[in-house]
Amino acid sequence: MSIPTVTLADVEAAHAVLADVVTRTPLEESRWLADLVGGPVWLKAENLQRTGSFKIRGAYLRMARLTPEERAAGVVAASAGNHAQGVALAARMLGISARVYMPEGAPIPKERATRGYGAEVVFAGRYVDDALVAAREHAERTGAVLIHPFDHVDVVTGQGTCGLEIVEQLPEAATVLVPTGGGGLVAGIAVAVKGRRPDVRVVGVQAEGAAAFPTSLARGVPTPAGAMTTMADGIAVGCPGEVPFAVVQTSVDDVVTVSEEGISRALVGLLERAKLVVEPAGAVAVAALLEHPGRFATPAVAVLSGGNIDPLLMGRVIRHGMAAAGRYLFLRVTLSDSPGGLAGLLAELAAAGANVLEVAHERTSPTLGVDEVQVRVQLETRGPAHAEALLTRLGEQGLRVSQPW
Repeated sequence: MSIPTVTLADVEAAHAVLADVVTRTPLEESRWLADLVGGPVWLKAENLQRTGSFKIRGAYLRMARLTPEERAAGVVAASAGNHAQGVALAARMLGISARVYMPEGAPIPKERATRGYGAEVVFAGRYVDDALVAAREHAERTGAVLIHPFDHVDVVTGQGTCGLEIVEQLPEAATVLVPTGGGGLVAGIAVAVKGRRPDVRVVGVQAEGAAAFPTSLARGVPTPAGAMTTMADGIAVGCPGEVPFAVVQTSVDDVVTVSEEGISRALVGLLERAKLVVEPAGAVAVAALLEHPGRFATPAVAVLSGGNIDPLLMGRVIRHGMAAAGRYLFLRVTLSDSPGGLAGLLAELAAAGANVLEVAHERTSPTLGVDEVQVRVQLETRGPAHAEALLTRLGEQGLRVSQPW
């Protein structure tokens, strides 16, 4: 069976269909990242798109092309949240009933938003792939039309309209970095960008703990990744789709992976420096710039694919990102168990400009002398250089200091 292809003409036609449906999201210059990589960097803010991600582009186009009979049967989808919201909104706009299967543990704000757009939500399995199995079973049982999150020519075509906007907004772009899960977004963008500017490099970015594309590309066929562990639930897809994979093979120049620490640092940086709220999956293109600052030709465009993040997860990721950036310091300091010992330590920390977040005493330990106490302290610093200066200062005061991690 031949795999349907996507062309520039297809994407341009989709652009006309979606003109009054999607938001033409801004392209924001990032001086922070430009200083890091040594050339201009721009952020394509799809986190500001309707429903908070690029997914409305492909979902609406796919559903707008359904026959009257297919619309009457309703649609079904599987998603960790962003595709769910895109399908739900598109269904409401087109007057189609929708059911969405979501994996257990899907972010609560994404679930609530999906219900808010009028779709029915059912939980199934641990991963998106599990939810997709349930969605397929529902489609076979009821006749509802499956709106696949990435493996359909119309979905890939719709996502490609983001690429058209990029080349129109920044004709001189040299590299476009794209968050990559099942491959729909990077494939669509590659078709559009390469169709208009064949010299531009298109790079897919995956989380290290959920990276099916490197192995799949090496083997020449979509290959399951196995177990996945990443905070970037939006791109935690176990196997590339056949339609996007065919495009990625021919039109995407490279696929790179990034660490969880890099994703956390990117999210914190976007929040602090760009004033943009981005979910972990949406921040991986920026993480690639942080981890490989000299690898990509500039001007570079980092696509921020989504901004739907659970506030509780955001708090955890911010703390993780600050620790990865060397701005949290965890110490164990051994002191003489005498009046004024703790006060003296806190005075030294204050004089060094460190912010004390947490303090705990430990008096009973086989490693401590009878007249000693160990203080566990968590500090906020200005970065690695400040942390190193702080450790030097404490050492000069004769304090026994260790870092548990």
